[in-house]
Amino acid sequence: MKIIQASKIRNQKWNYFQEKKILKNPLVLVFGNRFLLENEETITDIRDEFPYEHIVFGSTAGEILFCSVYDDSISVTVIEFERSSFVVKRENILDHHKNSDMVGEMLFDQIPKEDLKHLFVLSEGSFVNGSSLLNSLENKVDSAVSITGGMCGDEALFEKTISSYKENPKEGEVILIGFYGETLEITFGSFGGWIPFGPERIITKSEANVLYEIDGQPALDLYKKYLGDKAKELPQASLLYPLNVTPEGKKEPVVRTILNINNEDHSMTLAGDVPVNSRVQLMMASVDGIVGGAHIAAEFGMKNRGKAPEIAIVVSCIGRKLMMDQRVEEEVEQVQECIGEKTPITGFYSYGEMAPHNGSTSCELHNQTMTLTLISE
Repeated sequence: MKIIQASKIRNQKWNYFQEKKILKNPLVLVFGNRFLLENEETITDIRDEFPYEHIVFGSTAGEILFCSVYDDSISVTVIEFERSSFVVKRENILDHHKNSDMVGEMLFDQIPKEDLKHLFVLSEGSFVNGSSLLNSLENKVDSAVSITGGMCGDEALFEKTISSYKENPKEGEVILIGFYGETLEITFGSFGGWIPFGPERIITKSEANVLYEIDGQPALDLYKKYLGDKAKELPQASLLYPLNVTPEGKKEPVVRTILNINNEDHSMTLAGDVPVNSRVQLMMASVDGIVGGAHIAAEFGMKNRGKAPEIAIVVSCIGRKLMMDQRVEEEVEQVQECIGEKTPITGFYSYGEMAPHNGSTSCELHNQTMTLTLISE
């Protein structure tokens, strides 16, 4: 595997992390600030600098490259596979009435199945129901095929996200990357570091990712009661106080970020499904707890690997970034320490992270979680 990485902060020159050279038919991952990716001059610059066919673009809430976290920048990772291969497919959810199930099924039907080892999802983060998208893939995929990925971001603006494959970035795009090859080794890890607090309650009314009632009470009213004075800072404050949700019949909880609130019907819109009869608790965190969670995620990813990873794709949550503020790079440093100082890291801060629970192969949509995908040939 050959890798070239470069970053460019607005109005500055390209900064290369490895020797610049031309690679053969590589996969190119471009993560960047949404406003930069909407700029035609920026896209032309990227295409001139990296003249390759298979370019995947995604907007972010912060770019990760090696141990650094950038804002208002473009990060590029060019990967040449020497003994394995990849296939990229795309669909636009706006063409399918925002039906996430349909998009997932259509994408999977396009992907060749022979020797398929892993699927990586890069989804727009404004319209997609990430839970439904993953369920539609999980229902079709062979148990030997793992899934990871993330939902694009838009800093802390939550206005719109953009992504694309080959074409210029636009709204509504969902990209699926299939990885193939007998020698390919792909492992993954995920962990939050947030701590549940307060009584465990039951979701009594919800629809997909909209939460209406907890224990028969209006969800937003109950949430505001627990936030106290911080309720005045909603909806921004919700990124620092997510929900711990354990769906009925499942052992492992998932963390759910609150994306928006509705004061008229007292509901809350979350970043993933919150089924009726799920158990739910509020969560809080410390910076040290989040940083420690990143290390645990990396340890899970490295567990039982036969070979050192050659590239790490890291997807972490915008809520973690806001919580850590000036200390945000510490969680990436923890990952680097665990996977090896020479292992290249790429990735982004997202509106939703996709990875199995540790010890499982079934992918879940997470929020407020550090996830990583470790790849070697």
